[in-house]
Amino acid sequence: MSSGNMEEEQQLEEPLFILENGEVYRNPTEVKMSQIVLPCHANHCAELSVGQLLKWMDSTACLSAERHAGCSCITASMDDIHFEHTIGVGQVVNIQAKLNRAFNSSMEVGILVSCEDLFSERQWKVCNAFATFVARRTDSGKVQLKQILPRTQDEQMEYSIAAERRRMRLIHADIMKDLLSNGPVSRVGECQEYQNAVPAEKTRVESVELVLPPHANHQVNTFGGQIMAWMENVATIAASRLCNAHPTLRTIDMFHFRGPSQVGDRVILRAIVNNTFKNSMEVGVRAEAYRGREPLRHINSAFMTFEVLDEDKKPRTLPRIRPEPVDGMRRYREAIARKKIRLDRKYIISCKQTEVPLSVPWDPSNQVYLSYNNVSALKMLAAKNNWVLSSEENKVSLYTLEENQFLSFRVEMKVDVPAERVFILLSDLSRRQEWDSHYKQCDVINQVDEDDVIYRVVTPSVSKDSKFQDFVLLASRRQPCDKGDPYVIALRSVTLPTHTATSDCNRGEVLCAGFTIWEESKTITKISYYNQATPGVMPYISTDIAGLSSRFYSTFCACSKFLEENKDGSPAVQSAAL
Repeated sequence: MSSGNMEEEQQLEEPLFILENGEVYRNPTEVKMSQIVLPCHANHCAELSVGQLLKWMDSTACLSAERHAGCSCITASMDDIHFEHTIGVGQVVNIQAKLNRAFNSSMEVGILVSCEDLFSERQWKVCNAFATFVARRTDSGKVQLKQILPRTQDEQMEYSIAAERRRMRLIHADIMKDLLSNGPVSRVGECQEYQNAVPAEKTRVESVELVLPPHANHQVNTFGGQIMAWMENVATIAASRLCNAHPTLRTIDMFHFRGPSQVGDRVILRAIVNNTFKNSMEVGVRAEAYRGREPLRHINSAFMTFEVLDEDKKPRTLPRIRPEPVDGMRRYREAIARKKIRLDRKYIISCKQTEVPLSVPWDPSNQVYLSYNNVSALKMLAAKNNWVLSSEENKVSLYTLEENQFLSFRVEMKVDVPAERVFILLSDLSRRQEWDSHYKQCDVINQVDEDDVIYRVVTPSVSKDSKFQDFVLLASRRQPCDKGDPYVIALRSVTLPTHTATSDCNRGEVLCAGFTIWEESKTITKISYYNQATPGVMPYISTDIAGLSSRFYSTFCACSKFLEENKDGSPAVQSAAL
């Protein structure tokens, strides 16, 4: 198998963190598991079975959740998992799990899986995942989880972004529904021809498993990882029947457990190939449980993407699938929708920041992921702890951060205005020209929903050609998830076919900018403005960062005055501004 990038290999082992006071710190929820891959864990290609890996991942993450909750926990869901490499017999699997954030009765646990070659001492990343666990009720009623206190920069980032990931999970079903009903996917297949295609029925697999004590956890419920392992097994068989070869599992889509099963249950697993693309196929799996003559209980559904590799480890071209009528065609269309969602996530969310273009195309089907990325990028920038104070004037502070060929800056001040009112006023970019001289014009292009608006902003020229500069910006706002969280207003450039660059303006781009708004008391609010400077923005700020201009100071003094003059707004005016 391939060993991954050499840079990755040296960064997997996280050292103990030394705090500023000299204290050696280790996350109290962190759990590590190491397993050597034996032949009994492997398939006939001498590679670790993904089902076995899922069992180990689930067990490790559950122990982390229970370490924090102090009671039994059950697996509720697992976000998308992309397997970057396979793992061979004789190699060591290292799994690290730790709690990212606790909500009321649920928790997000981050999982990192790496592989270690004992003979060469190399390590490389295999996958990472985010699992949600729910604390089980006690005799006294529902469990109320204590909050965690992030203490390192990485923990602060994950804690902050966990709220965004939770929001994505809650609206996942709605995204799928909208894409199927309103997008081009709804019309796919109506005029398709399926000559020389493999009938989907040929790939259908059904299997039954009896839940025995070794399959159960300490709560006598079937391990979530065990259910996933059984599902992966039948999915692999279905994929093999299509291509008459051994497939490689690449991705498992986000899924959630609908209910538990216990020792003594019979678990029926059904799998079928839903659709094939050029080099990949999606297999759908459904798990149901029953006992005696009782009705079937739906336990879980999952969608797995497989590839078939040739002798050179390159993906083979796969045959087309001919779906069954009605339900088969529904699954066929849903597979296309899920592929689009996967590509949107990979393109917008999963890419390294330096690999993503400054302006990403916007359309209704990827709006949710752009909004997620927009807010998450700002939260990650705000969580960095290596900001340097550049200048300070009358309690307006300017900080800078040079990292990864980017120059970022942060302007910070406090105002005697309630945080919620500050959030309402700053959320409406069309009012920013009242205090920011850089905003000469700001028009709403698209009021997407109550949290996302696309604007066109025109700013004055800073070059000799005297052309104005314009930006097409997606503004995404978030209210606090919990007490102690900030209000967030995130900005980034997007492209729209209806608003392309024009000859009378130089098109500028914003990679990451926006506000975090912290409530320090009922009336005192701390405002931080961030901007990850791009070449189009640099001319506006270079002299300020060099300390040769007071434009930052005057602009944010004007912002403070604007907020204080408008802090007493009526509810009707407030909602109109959103």
